[in-house]
Amino acid sequence: MHQLPSHVKIIAALFFIFVSIATPISTWGAFIGYLIVILITAKVAKIPLFTLGKRALIEIPFIFFAILMPFFGKGEIVNVGPFDLYKDGIEAALSIVAKGTIGVLTAVILSTSTTAREILRGLERLKLPRMMVQIATFMLRYVNVISDEMERMKIARESRGFEATGIKHWKILATVAASLFIRSYERGERIHLAMLSRGYAGELPHEESRHVPLVRWAIALSAPLVALLILLITTGMDK
Repeated sequence: MHQLPSHVKIIAALFFIFVSIATPISTWGAFIGYLIVILITAKVAKIPLFTLGKRALIEIPFIFFAILMPFFGKGEIVNVGPFDLYKDGIEAALSIVAKGTIGVLTAVILSTSTTAREILRGLERLKLPRMMVQIATFMLRYVNVISDEMERMKIARESRGFEATGIKHWKILATVAASLFIRSYERGERIHLAMLSRGYAGELPHEESRHVPLVRWAIALSAPLVALLILLITTGMDK
């Protein structure tokens, strides 16, 4: 999993997500099958289930939103204890939770088994606009530099006795932010000129081969193909 080309993994992940999105929410057996495929893939990639679940917590705000959906809507009303819930809202909420969870877990496996640099390289090979890839690449590469610059400026302020305690210090903080922007811009100009002087022509050098063996394509696409097979089987059973 970790050695597969990044663009192949991106295609496989998108394919898997598209299959889950195309699955009717009434076909619960399919979603259980998708979850099993995800867990098997995580096991093959040697991703601990704790790590998988911890990184999937980013979905919590969407779950809270889905919980509210059954209370708003129109059409048939279902009595669940003391609550009157709309059937369409319940189905929409279940759809968001099920499909969102599958999508988030798939993205977590992709990001855990692929470095950020490899993902950007994969997007470049998938013909994403070159300018967008360049901006993302430089942001990823120099975000730590800017963070270190902010930390040094913070230490310099505190060594002079400055401590932001209220709105009266906003003007000073705005000046600091402007200074940080100017420093970052100037450093970016210097880095860009240095790269041009070394032959940079809009694409970062790389050593990986352009040719991907069919075996690697088969390994990467096995999960989405199994998901598609599950969808066809469960849909056929429902009919």
